[in-house]
Amino acid sequence: MKTILVPLGSSENAVNTLQYAIDFASEVNANIYVVQVFGSTKVTGSLRNIDDLIENRTKEEITAVLSKVDVKNVDIKAITSTGKILDVIARASKELNVDLIIASANITSADSSLYVGSITGGIVKRTELPMLIIPVNCKFKPFKNGLIGLRSGLLRKHKVLKPLEDLMANFNTKFNLLHVITPHNSEKDNVLHEDFKEIADTITTSENATVFHGVLLHLNSITPDLICVIRRKRGFFAKLWEKNSIKKIDFESKVPLLVLKGNL
Repeated sequence: MKTILVPLGSSENAVNTLQYAIDFASEVNANIYVVQVFGSTKVTGSLRNIDDLIENRTKEEITAVLSKVDVKNVDIKAITSTGKILDVIARASKELNVDLIIASANITSADSSLYVGSITGGIVKRTELPMLIIPVNCKFKPFKNGLIGLRSGLLRKHKVLKPLEDLMANFNTKFNLLHVITPHNSEKDNVLHEDFKEIADTITTSENATVFHGVLLHLNSITPDLICVIRRKRGFFAKLWEKNSIKKIDFESKVPLLVLKGNL
């Protein structure tokens, strides 16, 4: 995890999210790119330079956020761009060789009923990078006890679990793996790939309707400071494939949520 991308958005939580990312980056010796996107206007006459004015204001907003955080020893570069925020983040992630995206659960923070807002949910769908979703006002602390929730024990993509290996190396994180056997599991789903066994400190098998239900059932007994799920086309985040947001009444995590990109 050498390069981290942090979308700031217009959220009141931007300062907290960036400080979290800085604290994390300082521990793993990573650098940070902060991204702020502004809309382009098509005007004529005396207002034809309004894009320049908006860009300058956007840069001022980034400067204001940076002035409110402790940058520690972290190298931070700011990026401003026009366009749709999801397109810009997807493009920047590839061009900058980003290893991890750290974002607020609700970047826009306009709807307090949402746990994952449309921008954050859209990033989960649009990129193939691991993403660390931070609850509002969450403060960084080293991950000591993680919960991995999964339905299928299959693992077809290479290096899916690399972020977990990095966390183990940097923080000595212990991972509790919860393998949820659902009515939709195949026999192959019920067999854990050896890579899961190697990374897990403990393995628990639970029969539940969904991974979501299994995670909720075991949260109190495991009390993790990090929850990890693997994004599959019809998995834990199935609701994101219907729309880009998740309401708090459906799911809300008080601890960071790490989303890895598995089989689509």
